Amino acid sequence: MSPLAAGLPEPEHKAQAVEAMFDEIAPRYDLLNRLLTFRLDTRWRRRTVEALGLQPGELVVDLACGTGDLCNELQKSRLRAVGVDFSAGMLAATTTQAPLLRSDALRLGVRDRTFDGATCGFALRNFADLAAVFAELARILRPGGRMALLEVAEPGNPLLRAGHSVYFGKVVPAVGSLLSSRDAYRYLPKSVAYLPPTPELLAQIAEAGFRDVDRELLSGGISQLITATRSR
Repeated sequence: MSPLAAGLPEPEHKAQAVEAMFDEIAPRYDLLNRLLTFRLDTRWRRRTVEALGLQPGELVVDLACGTGDLCNELQKSRLRAVGVDFSAGMLAATTTQAPLLRSDALRLGVRDRTFDGATCGFALRNFADLAAVFAELARILRPGGRMALLEVAEPGNPLLRAGHSVYFGKVVPAVGSLLSSRDAYRYLPKSVAYLPPTPELLAQIAEAGFRDVDRELLSGGISQLITATRSR
């Protein structure tokens, strides 16, 4: 039985369970992203790259890069992208020409101050230790470097929140079950529970060594974009 079948994995088993899940869903991951977000995911990624505010030629690492959608968006903006993921299945299904590295986000194995920017798309809730991820990002970014983290959110408007809850909690798992993995697409909506409350999340980023920490809600609050600058 899948480790995700019974619900959310315990912290000590989370990394292994998430890796196996993404290996399994990699072949149809991009298709389901487009379908389930009505292609809003492409708009959100463009906004993520814009929010970096970097110059052409600067070097950006994309954590949990999956099949490389954000890497492709970075390259369209003439930024140099490097994708990192620990799922071999995702890297095997890549659609990007950017260099790829199979690695744990907590131990990237690159020198301090290597990158000018960092991105991450819809993966914060999948990391086993968010504070450690932010610390690693602070280590590998140069002073003044930028990061932009895209993640799901819950709308503030009660009507939107109710509709989003039904869609995210019922429709997404149903469609995922038909086209990919039932357990994986049941896990993904539930995994929002791993995210700390917003004030705590932003405080963790600041404590890791970032300033100008900001949060922008997208598409009525169904996704969020968190940006920050590496302190000097």
